[in-house]
Amino acid sequence: MLRLIALLVLASAAPAAERPVSFHNDVMAVLSRSGCNAGACHGNLNGRGGFRLSLRGDDPDADRVALTRGQFGRRADVLNPDESLLLKKATGRVPHEGGIRFTAKSHEYALVKAWLAAGGGADSPDVPHPVKLAVNGQSHVLVGTADRMAIRATATFSDGSTRDVTPLLSFESNNVGVAIVKPSGDVIREQLGETVVIARYLNLQLPIRIAFLPNRPTVDAAKLPVHNDIDRLVNANLARLRMTPSEVSSDAVFLRRVYLDAGGIIPTAAEVPAFLADTTSDKRAKLIDRLLDRPEFAAYWAQKWGDLLRNEEKALDRKGVQVFHRWIKDWLAADKPLTDFAREIVAARGNTYTNPPANFYRAIRDPYLRAESVAQVFLGLRLGCAKCHNHPFDVWTQDDYHRFAGAFARLDYRVLDNKRKDDLDKHEFVGEQIVFSKDTGELDHPRGGKAMPKLLGDKALDTGDRLTAVADWIADPKNPFFARAQANRVWAHLFGKGVVDPIDDFKTANPPTNPELLDHLAAKFRDGGFRLKPLVRHILNSRTYQLSATPNATNAADETHFSRALVQPLEAEQLLDAVTTALGTTVKFPGYPAGMRAGELPAPTQAGRRNESTTGSRFLKVFGKPDRLLTCECERSEDPGMLQALQLMTGELLHAQLKAPDNRLGRMLTEKRGDTEILDELYLSCLARVPTDAEKVKLLAFVSANADRRAAWEDVAWGLLNAKEFQLRR
Repeated sequence: MLRLIALLVLASAAPAAERPVSFHNDVMAVLSRSGCNAGACHGNLNGRGGFRLSLRGDDPDADRVALTRGQFGRRADVLNPDESLLLKKATGRVPHEGGIRFTAKSHEYALVKAWLAAGGGADSPDVPHPVKLAVNGQSHVLVGTADRMAIRATATFSDGSTRDVTPLLSFESNNVGVAIVKPSGDVIREQLGETVVIARYLNLQLPIRIAFLPNRPTVDAAKLPVHNDIDRLVNANLARLRMTPSEVSSDAVFLRRVYLDAGGIIPTAAEVPAFLADTTSDKRAKLIDRLLDRPEFAAYWAQKWGDLLRNEEKALDRKGVQVFHRWIKDWLAADKPLTDFAREIVAARGNTYTNPPANFYRAIRDPYLRAESVAQVFLGLRLGCAKCHNHPFDVWTQDDYHRFAGAFARLDYRVLDNKRKDDLDKHEFVGEQIVFSKDTGELDHPRGGKAMPKLLGDKALDTGDRLTAVADWIADPKNPFFARAQANRVWAHLFGKGVVDPIDDFKTANPPTNPELLDHLAAKFRDGGFRLKPLVRHILNSRTYQLSATPNATNAADETHFSRALVQPLEAEQLLDAVTTALGTTVKFPGYPAGMRAGELPAPTQAGRRNESTTGSRFLKVFGKPDRLLTCECERSEDPGMLQALQLMTGELLHAQLKAPDNRLGRMLTEKRGDTEILDELYLSCLARVPTDAEKVKLLAFVSANADRRAAWEDVAWGLLNAKEFQLRR
């Protein structure tokens, strides 16, 4: 009788007419599509209403038991499927906090009813499982009145068969407000803009990028000027989006920008005129070469790596941060491969003073944090979501997470002598430490047993030196993650936005805005021996990097496709060093030599601890210098606020710099320079340009009308330092 009912139901459901209903392939897809196993519903850790499902269908076997055990005949009534709570609640025939999920005439209802009528059993071992998902295009551009499109998907199964699974897809959008995605797969525009829709079928998911554009003229990519392959790939993407890139920036804007991006500094008043007066066609390329050879380049990029590697005094102590910083800076100055750089750090053990890379593990003392940090810094992967359940937006499972963390389980520490000054702070360490690997020790797997180590998506690591094996895998030129992650990181530092953004969050649901560009950057990085300077040189010489920030009619709203430069606030260290360069002064940092720039500091000074709070350290903190407690770019803050405005308007540091008797103003006045010469030098040192005629007339008149000449010039300098043109990287 049950078989007869099942056959009748199957006959009424066209998509299922030629095959038995599969609990895994059909019913689980219905539960996901309907949101039943989402975190806000029964997929919650504690479930809802006494009924719990695995999050997003992580565990189909457990979910089938949850549906049938204990209440078989009520929640899942195989004798009278229409009376099952599973269907009655989903269709609103009985009260349901989650509301109506589908109707009694829907495809979803027919599938679940057919499964129940067939006995509500598990799939037989020979039921094929889905292995691949394909959609009708992963990038779509709709122009003018074209305001809708339909997503269609086909799944390939383990037996080679294919099937249209569009009626079983779940959809999510990363830009709510641009478009509505109907359960049918129809995408309907709400406003102009771009969105990424994630189409999901069980554990398979694909991103679909959709752009709704105004009806603007087409762009011929072949007619757009190029300097190198970067421009060709960027221009092709812009042409697809009917965008024209901005014009190339002026020499003055480019000069200041490239100094900031390559070395974290601004050009001096003596360096600007020679570049502006140079009329040779290759002067920008020559300048780039000179900047990459300057010591500021290594110091600036060592600062960036120090942020990521958590080089901070509380965990490492003053000597530890200095030796680690020096090692990083020397490596970058020598332009050695970053693959070897990563290998040295990930495999590091020994004395943290004599083997500086071991300080990475001194700061990160938990095996789970070690695994997450290594993945995020070197591979661009955020694995944290997979600690408690399969990653909802990527391929990583809970098993992947715990087995990768298992590779770091045997790492241990020996503190030779902790000389911390604050006995109440148990997280402070002062003195040598030894990082070493034990012979035994495994992590527990949350689902029982031990988490035997393995690489992400690769073989197990049951024997041998596990850290070295992980390090060699990361440094392997064939590693599928390293080159893309690091190339994207460098691009983001030079453009203010990654091709993948956030830059350390590579996942299925966060696709690159220009996949071909990212592939090119990764290939260029590999071809350059995984060295930093060749990649930076290639990017800086592109026309795309040298574009103006001034928008045109087609790209005014663009912040993701690199059609123009993004205006960004200077980083904390850049801003402080720009102030001292402009005024010809220095800032003293306790424990470090006089004259050391903020961008050269090995680590943030411990402001507020051991009487080391200074105007310089407070300034850096206010402007977002990270404490280096996270292995994430996101720790650095550049959000403006009232404290930042007050620091520059009335702050103690700027006041002292302006009043210093031997600053640039004091020296020029002592040398009895004329007002026009003083004004020109102030503009060159602050803004890398000379004043316009209107600025010159107004400011010289202001100085002439003031009885206190020094005070007048201090006001002029204050105005330049508070100008947006000074505080922003354009």
